[in-house]
Amino acid sequence: MINKKQTITAAVFVLSLVGHASAQEIDKTSFAYVGSWSSLSLYQNFENPFWSKHIPEASGDNLSTTVTTFDQMGLGGGEVYRLMARNVIEVTSTVADYAVQDAPELEGLDMPMMAPDVETARKVAEAYWPVLDEAFSERFDGAKVLAVVPYPSQVVFCNAEINSLSDLAGKKVRASGRTTAEFLEAVGAEGITLNYSEVPGALQRGVIDCAVTGSLSGYSSGWYEVATHLYPLPVGGWDHVVTAMNGKKWNSLSPETQEWLLKEVKENYETPVWASAVDETKEGIACLTGEGTCSRGEPGNMVLVEATDNDFEQVSRHLEETLLPSWAARVDQRWVDRWNETIGSVTGLKASK
Repeated sequence: MINKKQTITAAVFVLSLVGHASAQEIDKTSFAYVGSWSSLSLYQNFENPFWSKHIPEASGDNLSTTVTTFDQMGLGGGEVYRLMARNVIEVTSTVADYAVQDAPELEGLDMPMMAPDVETARKVAEAYWPVLDEAFSERFDGAKVLAVVPYPSQVVFCNAEINSLSDLAGKKVRASGRTTAEFLEAVGAEGITLNYSEVPGALQRGVIDCAVTGSLSGYSSGWYEVATHLYPLPVGGWDHVVTAMNGKKWNSLSPETQEWLLKEVKENYETPVWASAVDETKEGIACLTGEGTCSRGEPGNMVLVEATDNDFEQVSRHLEETLLPSWAARVDQRWVDRWNETIGSVTGLKASK
């Protein structure tokens, strides 16, 4: 007679065989992965462990990987999709805003205050995914989108006293992307283009007055040492990072391997990053200001500026009157239509030329 323990053991054995069989169906191949900023939490806690450890282990060592980042390669981040299209890079991740000169459709994913909270930001990203996938395929020689994840909310660091959004008027502010720069100019600031790594020195020397980045990213990079005031609205959106594989590599994979890889990326990379976005935004603010718990190290003492109802009204007005029409003018009508069908249906906004 088979007892309960034997039944459970047998079931576990069968499940292990199923998992092993699935791994055996995966192609025997390798990936060279080029990730985003090496100094930041996204790469250290999610990208690197996923690509260097999880993928080889979960595939039963059928998939081997080499992992580096664009900054470790001496790149700025904006050129990695072009290199991917030329088959120089197989799989890569970078901030979508870095590549808008090559693919202006990407700007539709993330605009100032379009998604004021992470729940909305994820709905926006999921709705726009098919549009991104189509744009990547067209712009980057058949490339396949594998993941879309956020950095923490993109907030404003200033080395000058501010008390509201209006106080940015007349100030030189490093923007995190073109639409952010357009928004800053709409509120009377001067949007400055500057490489992320150059920001602390520029703030310290007074070359710029303020800069936009994620709260935890700014803490990790020591911006609290050269900035005094923190404005917490997502003026720069969420700086989504898009992971893509070049078309040649993607098409070389069997359908089983493609399906397996997309499932692994979603469950073991995308979902954990989205889940951490809220906590990392909050902890970043706590670490920068000293208001709350900071487990990352010694907190800073930046002044936290409270957003007003008037600030929210200003952002919404500029988004509808300036940013969306400006973006719509840079893309073909079919992309505007696709935006309205996807992100527009989530946010209630409408883009038009």
